[in-house]
Amino acid sequence: MSLINTDQQSSRQLNQIPFDPQLTPGARNAVRVCLRVQPAEKVTVITDEVSLEIAAALVHELESVGCPYHSWVLEDVATRPLTDLPQVIADDLDTSQVSIFAVQAQTNELKSRMQMTDIVNRRKIRHAHMVNINRQIMLEGMRADFLKVDRLSQKVVERVRAAKQIRAKTAAGTNLVADVNPNYKWVKTSGIISTEKWGNLPGGEVFTTPGEVNGTFVIDGVVGDYLCAKFGDLKLTPLTIEVKKNRLIEAHSANKELKDDFWAYTHTDENSDRVGEFAIGTNIELKDVIGQILQDEKYPGVHIAFGNPYGAHTGADWYSATHIDVVGRKFDIWADDEQIMRAGQFLIEA
Repeated sequence: MSLINTDQQSSRQLNQIPFDPQLTPGARNAVRVCLRVQPAEKVTVITDEVSLEIAAALVHELESVGCPYHSWVLEDVATRPLTDLPQVIADDLDTSQVSIFAVQAQTNELKSRMQMTDIVNRRKIRHAHMVNINRQIMLEGMRADFLKVDRLSQKVVERVRAAKQIRAKTAAGTNLVADVNPNYKWVKTSGIISTEKWGNLPGGEVFTTPGEVNGTFVIDGVVGDYLCAKFGDLKLTPLTIEVKKNRLIEAHSANKELKDDFWAYTHTDENSDRVGEFAIGTNIELKDVIGQILQDEKYPGVHIAFGNPYGAHTGADWYSATHIDVVGRKFDIWADDEQIMRAGQFLIEA
């Protein structure tokens, strides 16, 4: 029997909210394939006003499994944007084996999300991170065959773990070289979520903290965090950046506001301009960038992120309070001398 919030601080009951049945396949994939929720496991579900229908579909799948859960709507327990993770939610997470975070990001809420993932890491919770989830993503990326994506991701991660250098180029002008630090781990987040690493859903990437990145990146896909909702798909007004010795040194775009906002974000603290993540998207069921970072960073190709290096997973020993991904299109990728992608198509069989 499902455990619904009943105390005075609890949120509204998501199982009473109607939802479009078209959301069911993606929700079922999340609960049964990606998280593999078992009837005896307790689940924490965190959502917000904008994402209620998607959360209701997820809760319906939890109830079909028969597991206990607590659900929280952020606006019911705190003022947005969040300055910190609400204590009632933190306390609930501390007693769960599984968690789902289906929320639209707001400006300057990254700190509260880091507080949440600190609990997830400490408790080894199987956590589905669905920041900026929307209907399109539920009907596209969340319907992927994640077992197939996982098979490909495993082959890709085996290649890059053996490499000393990754090179990436695009016809748009990207020419990037990443030297691999053998002391930092490559992590696979294919959508199949384990206790060792929480994962974004939809899943499909392998990543590390690079030793050093140099070169040009033409961002004709998207930028991350709250800037994604503001600027969307950058195909027509790309942002071109220069990276030297792992630091952002230049940024140019016909969209001056995009350039200025990105530059300000990447100069928040002493490591906000430092490449903390080098990643390869492996969700081969995605056909193009859609202007939503949650899905687009899984699009086959390279993306990097400035700021927090997720050191709890990669082994990096430095920190930043910010983290912003940048995504491009149609990559050629080499792991040392072996080409593993051509024009956005993997040369490795899933």
